[in-house]
Amino acid sequence: MELYEKTLEQTPILNGRVLTVHVDKVELPNGRTSTREVVDHPGGVCVAPLTDEGDLLFVRQFRYPYGEVVLELPAGKREPGEDPLITGKRELLEETGATADEMIDLGSCYPSPGYTSEVIYLYGATGLHIGENRPDEDEFLEPERIPLEVAAEMVMNGTITDAKTQILILKLWKLRQEGTI
Repeated sequence: MELYEKTLEQTPILNGRVLTVHVDKVELPNGRTSTREVVDHPGGVCVAPLTDEGDLLFVRQFRYPYGEVVLELPAGKREPGEDPLITGKRELLEETGATADEMIDLGSCYPSPGYTSEVIYLYGATGLHIGENRPDEDEFLEPERIPLEVAAEMVMNGTITDAKTQILILKLWKLRQEGTI
């Protein structure tokens, strides 16, 4: 069976500073039509900075949609067309004050493929040189260091709820178990 859907028409709803929203009429594989609500986003990058001692550098920040402070690895939005590696290095420096001798490409993920085009690129960072963080003027962060093994336990017990952070922690933990990192 052919699984692809054909866009028949697209109605713009919002053209915001960070994202756009449109409602599309699509033709389904069986020939019927349906509606898709889509959020277009330029994508983002998440970086897992791993110290020589085996600690990860995290940030805590208030996340308005959830109304709570969330523990996350450093991350940020790509500028349209920007190389994800450049975004990752910038966000690592801004949020933690760190630069890395090595940025390890750990793939990408689709955070919510049912309604958004966002792709999040994932990196590990090693050989860290840590200085002062430089958050954006509208960004309020509290840094935190957590051993990788403890962070993996926090993913498994539900303490760490951010999906991109969960994925990166578990990927790094697995690579560490294999002796790759």
